[in-house]
Amino acid sequence: MPESYFIQTTRDDHRIAWLTALAITIHIVESALPSPLLGVKPGLANVITIVVLVLFGWRMAAYVNLLRVLAGSLLIGTFLSPTFILSLSGAVASTVTLALLSKLPGQGCSPIGYSIAAAMVHIMAQFWVAYWLFIQHDGLFYLLPILMTAALVFGVVSGTIAFTILKNLPITIKKSNF
Repeated sequence: MPESYFIQTTRDDHRIAWLTALAITIHIVESALPSPLLGVKPGLANVITIVVLVLFGWRMAAYVNLLRVLAGSLLIGTFLSPTFILSLSGAVASTVTLALLSKLPGQGCSPIGYSIAAAMVHIMAQFWVAYWLFIQHDGLFYLLPILMTAALVFGVVSGTIAFTILKNLPITIKKSNF
């Protein structure tokens, strides 16, 4: 009779799974919406990343963010496509930025500050990857101010949503009883 192997899971594993599933759902819904600018999405799934960062730290936020990109691309059908490469580059860059900002003295940034920084670094990483790998044309630089402005606006919107969620969460969730 074969032995049974069980994988032990922790409370953090369950949190990551639930929060990633929520972020993936938002990611998929957002991918079906029309884009305000060609290729630019509001990035509302990043609200979950910011909430996770504030409540549970940058490591858990990194898991949620990177798993969202991977699983979301598998579900949407963009895995290993240029869209996936751009999404992953932005996610990695913004995750590193969030990790560094969370190490600032004091309480780090506000959710709005985190969101703006992540959005701007995300779009900048995508821009450079697009330039280096896909469109090596100087005309692309004319789009950069528009893209950075969109990142700023969407960063403020996502940060405000994250701030509102955090402000209205029951105190038990804020104390990691989620």
